[in-house]
Amino acid sequence: MRATGIVRRIDDLGRIVIPKEIRKTMHIRESDPLEIFTEKNGNIILKKYSPIGEMGIAAQQYADSIASSLPHTVCICDQDDVIAAAGPGAKKLIGKSLTEKAQLSLQERRHSLLKKSDPSFFSPVDDLSESISQIAFSTIISGGDAIGLVCILCDKESLSETDLLITNISASFLGKQMED
Repeated sequence: MRATGIVRRIDDLGRIVIPKEIRKTMHIRESDPLEIFTEKNGNIILKKYSPIGEMGIAAQQYADSIASSLPHTVCICDQDDVIAAAGPGAKKLIGKSLTEKAQLSLQERRHSLLKKSDPSFFSPVDDLSESISQIAFSTIISGGDAIGLVCILCDKESLSETDLLITNISASFLGKQMED
């Protein structure tokens, strides 16, 4: 835990304002859900809630099963981070923060097959931009909310419409799992 030096008072309705600087740094937007944890020593911890993060083991198994049939890297992301990855180079992806372009694609509920030459091309995480040449991705939507991305990343071979279809089916399946 890191001290910020910021002190806030609780108002008469029991509310506390999270400073704008902290919200910006932590990518917390208006109406984002936060989980509240308490510790025995009296600490209160606020954590950005990730509904898809709740199914971490299942998401990893799903990524593993897709990657077992493809020669590409598969990653499943929540709104901020990669929560599961499988295939070549997957270990270095788990827990990495999404790039701004990836977060924007999620917010816009996009699904697409992009080549590096496309102006809207993005890498889901920062240190991958040089090592991938194509991405197929679909937004995971649950209960009407965009909650994550399913991505297939390619470094040498080309992706096809079938790969995009796989991301669409995967995103739809994971979204339905979250609703149940």
